[in-house]
Amino acid sequence: MKKAVNDMANRDSYFDNARFILIFLVVFGHLIQSYIDANTFVATLYKFIYSFHMPAFILISGYFAKGIYQKGYIKKITKKLIIPYLIFQAIYSIFYYFQFGKSSLELDLLNPHWSLWFLLSLFCWHLMLLAFNKMKPAYSIGIALTIGLAVGYIDWISSFLSLSRTFVFFPFFLVGYYLKKEHFQKLTSTQARLMTAIPIMAVIILLVIFPDMNEKWLLGSKPYSQLQNITILGIFTRTGIYALNFIMASCFFAFVPRKRLFFTKWGRNTLYVYLLHGFIVRTFRGSNVENYLEPMQSLLILVIVSFILTLILSSKLVTAIVQPFIELKWSRWKQLLQNLKESKNNAYKNTTTD
Repeated sequence: MKKAVNDMANRDSYFDNARFILIFLVVFGHLIQSYIDANTFVATLYKFIYSFHMPAFILISGYFAKGIYQKGYIKKITKKLIIPYLIFQAIYSIFYYFQFGKSSLELDLLNPHWSLWFLLSLFCWHLMLLAFNKMKPAYSIGIALTIGLAVGYIDWISSFLSLSRTFVFFPFFLVGYYLKKEHFQKLTSTQARLMTAIPIMAVIILLVIFPDMNEKWLLGSKPYSQLQNITILGIFTRTGIYALNFIMASCFFAFVPRKRLFFTKWGRNTLYVYLLHGFIVRTFRGSNVENYLEPMQSLLILVIVSFILTLILSSKLVTAIVQPFIELKWSRWKQLLQNLKESKNNAYKNTTTD
């Protein structure tokens, strides 16, 4: 118990706040995705969220990868990322088998189901970091950006082993690795926050003026041939997307609260939310409930549902139950039982005292 209290005190609330806000946006973005073809405002909101939320998430992951050369680090991330990937790839296969009424159960470990691409890519980014970190930051980031731009011309790169997203999003992970705490502190200054108003407004205006922008550019999962007619110009479009992502991610970090808030403690459980929310969102997408919700009128409802869902999946009860499948540990379960035992003992003492 004492160790847990000390760990909480040593954590930086800023990054836990950022994680919680971003995972909430992941859940919300997945919920409203069903309505982007039916409503222009929802489509614009969706593109705005996707202009920064995954790049920012990946950047934070890179920032906390500074222990890459520690002894046993690769073994640690293999256990943390690949084992949950294999487990949830199997679970999702079973889930889809029943949900879509497939004739046979298919287990494809090389093509990650839906959001599981992030685990596979995150593992690859850590391995790639071992090579890229040997170069000067300017060179390594430049090469990573060049590769991210070039892979768009390889038509077979898509969801297979999450290769497209791995190469396209790697620059954000690499930049995050090179960033220091002082960089984030500068972003949260009053002057920096005022300056971010200009790019934020500019992006909103551009999204409104150009509503036909293909949102798949923001996903990083498709080759240029599937995104625009003149393939040769794809490199220029992705360059613009990179600029958009980096600018908007910076704007996001400028407004993340630094102090501890009511949701800060849940920021440490984003992996649980990320892995579990897909079952609920996929069920929602295949149900009649989705058809009854009118996008604009139900937007507030979807915001509330996303927030509550994020809280529930971050809760002690859920994380304790699922921890053996994600972390291969029972510590949260034991802690939960210990807390229940203490609560029961305290209640008993209060009753006998009365």
